[in-house]
Amino acid sequence: MKRTALLLAAALAVASPFAAADAATPKDTIVMAKQIDDIISLDPAESFEFSGSEAVGNVYEKLIAYDLKNVSRLYGQLADTWYVGGDGKTYTFKLRQGIKFHSGNEMTAEDAAYSLQRAVIMNKTPAFILTQFGLSKDNAKDKIRAVDKYTLTIETGQAVAPTFFYYCMTAVVASIVDSKVVQQHDQNGDMGNAWLKTNSAGSGPFKLVSWKANDAYVLERNDNYWGGSKAFARRVVVRHIPEPATQRLLLEKGDVDFARNLTKDQLDAIADSPHIATQEALKGSILYLGLNQKNPNLSKPEVREALKWLVDYEGIEKNILRGTYKLHEAFLPQGFFGALADKPYKFDLDKAKALLAKAGLANGFSVTMDTRNLSPYTDVAQAIQASWAKAGVKLELIPADGRQTLTKYRARQHDIYIGNWGPDYQDPHTNAETYAMNEDNTDNARSKTLAWRNAWDIPAMTAKTKAAVLETDAKKREQTYLELQREHQQSSPFIIMYQQVEVSAARKGVTGFIMGPSFDNNLYHAIKK
Repeated sequence: MKRTALLLAAALAVASPFAAADAATPKDTIVMAKQIDDIISLDPAESFEFSGSEAVGNVYEKLIAYDLKNVSRLYGQLADTWYVGGDGKTYTFKLRQGIKFHSGNEMTAEDAAYSLQRAVIMNKTPAFILTQFGLSKDNAKDKIRAVDKYTLTIETGQAVAPTFFYYCMTAVVASIVDSKVVQQHDQNGDMGNAWLKTNSAGSGPFKLVSWKANDAYVLERNDNYWGGSKAFARRVVVRHIPEPATQRLLLEKGDVDFARNLTKDQLDAIADSPHIATQEALKGSILYLGLNQKNPNLSKPEVREALKWLVDYEGIEKNILRGTYKLHEAFLPQGFFGALADKPYKFDLDKAKALLAKAGLANGFSVTMDTRNLSPYTDVAQAIQASWAKAGVKLELIPADGRQTLTKYRARQHDIYIGNWGPDYQDPHTNAETYAMNEDNTDNARSKTLAWRNAWDIPAMTAKTKAAVLETDAKKREQTYLELQREHQQSSPFIIMYQQVEVSAARKGVTGFIMGPSFDNNLYHAIKK
């Protein structure tokens, strides 16, 4: 009873900023309980976190997109047609006519050119998805051009597989913004970045009303949406409810329509509820540990391998993650071209101790792990802490909110980081690049992949990964990715453990939530109740 009372008190406390929505959950308003502490910005040229990208995906649109039920099929969103020239480097997009932004301004090729130039010139975290095509701050305005009102061309530095380029254009960073509105909010040459963190200038079915960190974001229906039927819900409120147990209580009471982060125990508890239904989707997100190679102990190959043998993969899945993650040990998630299904690691204390002794650390060592202060991250981290202790590895956990741990991780100031990584687009290069490429291991490198974040200097693997994306023979390309993953499993400073199965629980009668394979295509426009 005491535990329940505390949870209810917590639920009421966090509910206060949106008390009006909370009290009634009116027919035309959808209220979600979700962990959104990872949001750093809602500017599509900067947003690179799971929760932020979900919001952006409901507000902005891209030139092209992929079919969520068949990701091999691309279709035009803001573009009507597209093709690549005979040089293999010049891509042309013919835009749809008559599309209006939220402001009422017409979307033109000038907006598309400005949006992509802006993402390249600002060079925020996700910009590498565009700059890898030879686009830079110095050449963006020459290489990305509006030929006429409805024609956009993009010239890449070298010919690449066209499908690779097109899938990169489906990433969040390639979202198209209303250039007139954004330029009106330029502050000291920031290209509207400060304003666009908490405001929107898109063309999608929703527009952003507000976002307050660690509190909530609110979207409002775009009643003039160009794409035919407008969204069913007039408003969507996504509240930051960190505790899964609190999310469950709010859902059972009917104070929220969705609970988005229920863990194994909560899902077991609601399994027979006549008032709640769940839906799930296999996501591309991978739960992993990153071991910073700036730490002298973690840079020893024997230590990296020993720590991989010290994780109780099956026990954690069974006791903590069941139903929400599945065991997976390679950098390409299942469902991707070239994904490796091998699972070479399991808990083996003797093997781990022998490797630590070989590294001159027979008595173990001390190390820290930055972890998002939420379930299941803390639960998994504590399980790892316990199993590593059996080999003398003293693991200190440093909990913090998602923004703090991400900021520290991106600055390469961690020892070990536990987190999720989701693909940015539906081509294997997306994860191969981030896990297996590091072109410049200096602190000021332009491309800051996960391999870079963990200071893993790998010129040979980087060259092999870069060659894979240029391979036009599908069989050879697939073999290269399989080889890369096997080599990566053995030598990398990444302990890849699980692939996410996202589960959403909703009040019965609330339908239409679309859960795509990526974090930016969880879509709200069809939700109704």
